[in-house]
Amino acid sequence: MPELPEVETMRRGILGIVGGKVKTATPLPSPRKPIRLEPATEAMNAAIVGKKILAVDRLGKRVVVRIAGDQSLVFEPRMTGLVLLADPPSEEHLRFRLDLTGCAVKSIFYWDRRGLGSVRLLSNERLAAELNNNKLGPDALVISAVELQERLGTSQRAIKVALLDQKAVAGVGNLYASEILHLAGIHPAKACKKLKAADWQEIHRRLLEVLHLAIEHEGSTLSDGTYRNALNQEGGYQNQHRVYDRAGEVCRLCAKHEIVRIVQAQRATFFCPNCQRGRVPKKNA
Repeated sequence: MPELPEVETMRRGILGIVGGKVKTATPLPSPRKPIRLEPATEAMNAAIVGKKILAVDRLGKRVVVRIAGDQSLVFEPRMTGLVLLADPPSEEHLRFRLDLTGCAVKSIFYWDRRGLGSVRLLSNERLAAELNNNKLGPDALVISAVELQERLGTSQRAIKVALLDQKAVAGVGNLYASEILHLAGIHPAKACKKLKAADWQEIHRRLLEVLHLAIEHEGSTLSDGTYRNALNQEGGYQNQHRVYDRAGEVCRLCAKHEIVRIVQAQRATFFCPNCQRGRVPKKNA
């Protein structure tokens, strides 16, 4: 967390900076672990002050601010990072501020409670080099069912684990993988190589359905309250979750069986044993 819907919500939330110019970039002191900030403040300001913001993109789980001069400011939220317009959850965990002129947005902020994220200014060539060569797969919103099967269909990994592989498909994380497989009726422990073409078609259909609906609801704010949109408001998709973090509750789809929690690759997985029939692994997948 954040996953594709949350990061896409952040991206859309700061689109008002496009057309503005950078006034200054300022790292903010925090008593906690410092984030990765690259390059140092003076070098970053020398490179971008006065430069125009051309676009705001998303690459997987990263917000990418395109700046004139063939460079990009890359925000990678990791576990608890937020890209905000104003009103951060707390002053204590503010890590970075970008001040602007020539647009309605005066500043954007990067906030990170755990400090695991990063803010990096990279040339577009370096950014492409870092993410090419299968380091970042096709975006989950544009990958086809055929390509999804081609990338994962021969793997011996459990389908839930494989969907988290950013080199295969970019943007899907732990929460949405559970939701996608529940709607697809696929057991999370089933090996990719045992899935049929029709299964991949259904996984792909449900992937798009879940991700687009989650974006419409501006992401999921979980019980820890960490994720917020650019205006520091909660997302709404947590109210639509069918299985994630609902262990012991009756399945909302079949209304017969309780949701089960297992651990796969050190991550919690939630599923309905009735809607998603299959072998429950005796040990972690």
